[in-house]
Amino acid sequence: MLVLALDTATARITAGVVELDADGPPTTLAARDAEGARAHAELLAPAVADALAAAGRTRADLDAVVAGLGPGPFTGLRVGLVTAAAMGDGLGIPVHGVPTHDALAAGTRGRVLVVTDARRREVYWSLLVDGVRVHGPEVVAPAELAARLGPDGDLGPVDRVLGDAAAQVGAATVSPGPTPDGLVAVAAPALRAGADPGPLVPLYLRRPDAVPPGAPKAVTRP
Repeated sequence: MLVLALDTATARITAGVVELDADGPPTTLAARDAEGARAHAELLAPAVADALAAAGRTRADLDAVVAGLGPGPFTGLRVGLVTAAAMGDGLGIPVHGVPTHDALAAGTRGRVLVVTDARRREVYWSLLVDGVRVHGPEVVAPAELAARLGPDGDLGPVDRVLGDAAAQVGAATVSPGPTPDGLVAVAAPALRAGADPGPLVPLYLRRPDAVPPGAPKAVTRP
């Protein structure tokens, strides 16, 4: 099975062509990453084209698309999901969404904290144990999350911190974005079973800034 994996939930744009066999881990044939927190729309399509060309494949060879659902900022995240949905519809192939934090921690062991940049002086975080999410995703201030870690915090100690905002909680930045094989690994059970994908529901976590206008103010004559 040939899968295109996409993620635009972080400042890193990820696109990769992944081969998934009946058993065994996914294998990335080619991948392209690009940095551009506010340039997802400009960078994603070329990254997909370059990854397909490097793998020696075309869009017609694809059997499925896997896309990261976030959490992530609204504008960048919707670029990846709209692209994935459009490709799936145009090619007649399934599109599976997976949480970006789960993909970042795919294949890890122990207690792993994933922390990604939410902007506005906040971070998105999830806690996973042996690759299974047990807390999150949530959005908080970095100081609030840091206070919950360690022997005195309610989340307890962690073995590793991953994500592009790890430094905001005092850890070194490791694995700033998900890999294509990590994204496909999370979706692998559904892909192998031929399960119908669920709707692509993005994990924004924040309420939208735009709100419906209120009722017009009453005007009285003097």
